[in-house]
Amino acid sequence: LRRLAGVLPADVVVRGARPAPPGFDARFGALRRRYAYRVVDDPAARDPLRRGEVLVVRRPLDVAAMARAASPLLGEHDWLPYCRPRAGASTVRTLLRLGWSRAPDGVVVADVEADAFCHHMVRSLVGACLAVGEGRRDEGWPARVLAAGVRDPAVAVVPAHGLVLEEVVYPPDEELAAQAVRARSYRGPVAPGEGAGTAREVPRPVAGSGHEHDT
Repeated sequence: LRRLAGVLPADVVVRGARPAPPGFDARFGALRRRYAYRVVDDPAARDPLRRGEVLVVRRPLDVAAMARAASPLLGEHDWLPYCRPRAGASTVRTLLRLGWSRAPDGVVVADVEADAFCHHMVRSLVGACLAVGEGRRDEGWPARVLAAGVRDPAVAVVPAHGLVLEEVVYPPDEELAAQAVRARSYRGPVAPGEGAGTAREVPRPVAGSGHEHDT
């Protein structure tokens, strides 16, 4: 671990290591992933020491409206309107959670969980909800974008620095290989040059939580 610490970036810490079980695939073996995205809309809640961890917006956010706008998006859908697709790969995913809350320190937090995410999917969903929270769009707009089935340029892809990978859940060791096979057959081929653990964008991962999954 000391040798790893010497070559890893300062914001990455390895707490432990053990041999991977047979059939382990960090990307396709996972059952679900959970991200958080943090936003500050109140000047009093801005912390200069966290400027690289939260998105700052100038308008006050209606968190309740954002939560209501997010609710119809849950479930299995084709997320093409909210992602950058890969050739030959499916954009169908199951969104398990998209919650919005205001933490005691005033920071607005999106809690997003799915079986997997397409490229830019989390940040596009956050961007759509922020448009509602700022009053620029009505609460039904994110669902209409999804139903339209095409990418809407009005959906902003918010910056990556507010995004944190919080959790990756895997099945029991004896089920890992079968889960990886199911996921690969369902989601389509891996892009050329893209390995099982390839990261497309890098949010700040929580130590021990896994790697980035196409957000």
